[in-house]
Amino acid sequence: MELKLNKPICFFDLETTGIDITKDRIVEIAILKVHPNGNKESKTWLVNPEMPIPSQSTAIHGISDDKVANEPTFKELSKEVYNMIKDSDLAGFNSDRFDIPLLAEELLRADIDFDMKNRVSVDVQTIFHKMEKRTLEAAYKFYCDEDLKDAHSAAADTNATYAVLKSQLDRYEDLENDVKKLSEFTTRKNSVDFAGFIVYNEDNEECFSFGKHKGKLVTEVMDKEPGYFGWLLNADFPLYTKKVLTAIKLRRLNNKLS
Repeated sequence: MELKLNKPICFFDLETTGIDITKDRIVEIAILKVHPNGNKESKTWLVNPEMPIPSQSTAIHGISDDKVANEPTFKELSKEVYNMIKDSDLAGFNSDRFDIPLLAEELLRADIDFDMKNRVSVDVQTIFHKMEKRTLEAAYKFYCDEDLKDAHSAAADTNATYAVLKSQLDRYEDLENDVKKLSEFTTRKNSVDFAGFIVYNEDNEECFSFGKHKGKLVTEVMDKEPGYFGWLLNADFPLYTKKVLTAIKLRRLNNKLS
């Protein structure tokens, strides 16, 4: 079943130096852009992460320091990457919890003001886990009845994810062929930031989801303990989380002045 699209959707996959969103870097990115008329375009970039690639990461994706030594940095590629995704919804396999947060960090480090306004995301892994609870290789075998060759190469994983989503739509009649509905189905929690440090409560107000202020309104903590905001901005939190907190603070100040 082909996707019903009102705007382009970009399936993408990252290979990285590790799994720490704030510290690790992209070493390969592949994007498959699907347009509402069915046209597709794809692009894969190797990326110099400007840091050593741990041997355990190389063992997974096969990308070594030597392989990317003469490749461009993400900052050098950032405008090209952003131009490909800026008008699109996003999709991937475990993308909501890893790929999108890490991509956001890389774009913000490259001084590109990326956010998820006016776009949604579909995490194909979440559909799979809710329905079958397996891995991408097993998902591809289960839904497409084929073995996934070159697993953990970004391009192979990206194309497999796209194929799996289409097959999921064929298999599950109650899974609506609408990107916004798929996004709602795959959203694990109502996060304000990608990492889930700030979440919406039942009244759609921003609250902390961790630490001593877990469950408290962000604005309430800012008023009662202003030093906590400064600590958050200087601590090892994702750049996007800091961006969200700064926006809440500015909104709070503007409301007080108006």
